[in-house]
Amino acid sequence: MQQRSVRLGVPGHDADLEVVRYGHWGRPVLLFPSEAGSARDAEGNGMLDAVAPLVEAGRMSLFCVDSLDGWSWSDSSLPTEERARRAGAYTAWLSEAVLPWVQEETDGSTEVVAVGPSLGAYHAVHLALTRADVVPLAIGLSGNYDPTTWNGWGDLGDDTYFANPSAYVANADGEHLDWLRSRVSILLVVGEGPFEVSPTRSLPATREFADVLSRKGIRHELDVWGHDSAHDWPWWQRQLAHHLPRFV
Repeated sequence: MQQRSVRLGVPGHDADLEVVRYGHWGRPVLLFPSEAGSARDAEGNGMLDAVAPLVEAGRMSLFCVDSLDGWSWSDSSLPTEERARRAGAYTAWLSEAVLPWVQEETDGSTEVVAVGPSLGAYHAVHLALTRADVVPLAIGLSGNYDPTTWNGWGDLGDDTYFANPSAYVANADGEHLDWLRSRVSILLVVGEGPFEVSPTRSLPATREFADVLSRKGIRHELDVWGHDSAHDWPWWQRQLAHHLPRFV
């Protein structure tokens, strides 16, 4: 399978991050790793194999990105507000560097699908909600969409608020809400099995966020898998292989 990669700098951070493309043609799908993961995790953990038939058939090109979680959300030595500020640099990198590269690699005429498991689900959904002009569809697998529940501490401010989909979507109104309703589609997938409740809170958090989207009239689906469906790569492979063919 064709592979091409690029390293792109993050303003305010001293390391470049990698983006890896698999495939020649088709709708661009931007895949985030799980917490603190890398662009190569999709290949190493079977996600590439799960969607390989779609890539090889030319229905999609898969773009995998490094995370910056170890410098931001996963650094528990930092107060939540500082983690959110650093996470904002990552979101800006996605918007200002990654999405333009994806569009350059493709013809720019096809909208991007964002996908991710665990903390990657948060990144996928947050990107769609903030850049629905380019990324109108997100698929979140076993996500938690409220960063204030992530073992945080310290006073919260604007950086946390604007990084928290559960907060800013709940308060959306007016023309901006109308725009989200017209542009965004979000698919939330979660299991009822091991580690989906504790310690991740993925099951209750996913249901809570689906309720927020319902109250705001934002297009979404909630797909809850059974008690055998765990917070782990084998299940995320199956979930992605099950849902993604509808969208590419």
